Amino acid sequence: MEGASVSTNPRSVDEVFKDFRGRRAGMLKALTSEVEEFYRQCDPEKENLCLYGYPEETWEVNLPAEEVPPELPEPALGINFARDGMQRKDWLSLVAVHSDAWLLAVAFYYGARFDKNERKRLFNSINELPTVFDVVTGKKPVKEKASVVVNHNNNNNNNNNSGRNKTKSAAKVQRTAEPVKAKPAPPPPKEDDDLEDEDEEEHGDTFCGTCGGSYTADEFWIGCDICEKWYHGKCVKITPARAEHIKQYKCPACSNKRAPSFP
Repeated sequence: MEGASVSTNPRSVDEVFKDFRGRRAGMLKALTSEVEEFYRQCDPEKENLCLYGYPEETWEVNLPAEEVPPELPEPALGINFARDGMQRKDWLSLVAVHSDAWLLAVAFYYGARFDKNERKRLFNSINELPTVFDVVTGKKPVKEKASVVVNHNNNNNNNNNSGRNKTKSAAKVQRTAEPVKAKPAPPPPKEDDDLEDEDEEEHGDTFCGTCGGSYTADEFWIGCDICEKWYHGKCVKITPARAEHIKQYKCPACSNKRAPSFP
């Protein structure tokens, strides 16, 4: 496999679209015909891993590039951490959505200097292809493919086969308490049902930084003291008991960041 920093630097609309198709084909292999090997490589015990697709229709699971900033936009970080915390098909669907987002990011990174008509032609060419999510989930191609990526949570709630356990996004609270970052606070003197309603209303727009699930009051959450994002405890392998002893919690993404070096 190639290294994570490889770039072909395409210049024209046709070259960028060819680059897009090659990377897309590589990621589709990882999520379909070569899925067993992809699943095996995404070991949750390893460091933050990304899925890369390359123009030669190959793929690689690897650590993110060390350059700051990176040469190209980076794929979703830490996909391996959520592997065993979700049903397999739901995890693959989640990786597929992130893969679509990354493919578009790379294509328009190359196409940022195109004029309006060139950008439109590039997007129309991309939009003629089914998304990675469409292929992985067996959906029929839809006209507005970009909306599939944006509205992934809504589509899952309307599809009984999506199986994301109807987990709305991550919030800054637990079921019975407002945690102070890593440490859960004692429960206030309220009825559970009243607290759940209040928590979900207050934190309904909070999402897990790993799996993208939205907040529900019956799950344990932990907040990063660095980036202030919130995570399912199961997604980052932190239990309530372990959280009691954490003075400052750093999420997998922040733990993996390296400070830029200066001459």
